[in-house]
Amino acid sequence: MRTATSSLLSAAVPAVAALLVLTACGSEQVGVSGAARPGSGSESGSGSAVPVSDPPVDGVRITSVTIPAATPSPIPSDHVVHADPLPGADSGISAAYEVTNSGTRALTYTVLFEFTTDSGAVMGNHFETVRSVAPGATRRGTVRLGPPAPGSSRVGRVEVARVTRVPAAEAPPAPGVCPPSGIRLTADDGDAAMGLRVVGLRLENCGKRDYPLDGYPRLDLLDDDLAPVHGVRILDGSGGISTGTGFDDPARPLVLKPGESAVSGLMWRNTTEFGTAVDVPYVRVRAKEGAAPVTVTPHLDLGTTGRLAVRAWTREAS
Repeated sequence: MRTATSSLLSAAVPAVAALLVLTACGSEQVGVSGAARPGSGSESGSGSAVPVSDPPVDGVRITSVTIPAATPSPIPSDHVVHADPLPGADSGISAAYEVTNSGTRALTYTVLFEFTTDSGAVMGNHFETVRSVAPGATRRGTVRLGPPAPGSSRVGRVEVARVTRVPAAEAPPAPGVCPPSGIRLTADDGDAAMGLRVVGLRLENCGKRDYPLDGYPRLDLLDDDLAPVHGVRILDGSGGISTGTGFDDPARPLVLKPGESAVSGLMWRNTTEFGTAVDVPYVRVRAKEGAAPVTVTPHLDLGTTGRLAVRAWTREAS
């Protein structure tokens, strides 16, 4: 014999299921600020691309955002099955963007996109590199969040956080690509501790001929407009900025055979005292005098120190 309680539960389950279906429908709409808000319920639950009218950041702008509707979260019950996202499942969150080069030479853009909550907390980020955008041209693409981090809050915005752009002919090569020079020069993400900053440089002979080195890389410091930055002393060795770092090891001639690599580095402190702080977003690097330049983006926050130390090329340990 069925009890009244079991009859009520049997009737409640279909009703809750229907509620889940109804509330799962809908999409996110994005206003002029790029913030998402719940839709009217007429869209598919997977979300649809909604136009964004935010102004461009250094030639890069988001044109539309797709943020699926929130998964319903009914009050926990022993009689209701919850549709929680599967671990590692794609979030479905994406943004379409366009890059427009208003300059007079081809540029390669590297864009940092941030996926944030409505309050601005960053839940994920992604770098996109758009290579060789011709003058006056516009290139389009899509950036995706992918699987959200466990325990992360709901994403409500996608923003252009930072844009760097370098002459296409001077851009670091794509991973696995050997440039025509046969020499691949790259910079790492750097390390910071107690105001001391270090960025590593790596030079790989990916060509077919030996490559001789003798001394220090040649540097040009550049501002946001890729114009020279003045008033900074470039020092061979540590210059007393910090000891025990290997920057004072003497320069020695060496020859990189195909497949071999050498390392160097930049070191500075970001101390700010009297005067105007100096930031250097771009550094044009030549492996040696007469070598083809490569422009990297270490974002040197030199403070008011006015000094940048350079380490001599040394053979990378195999």
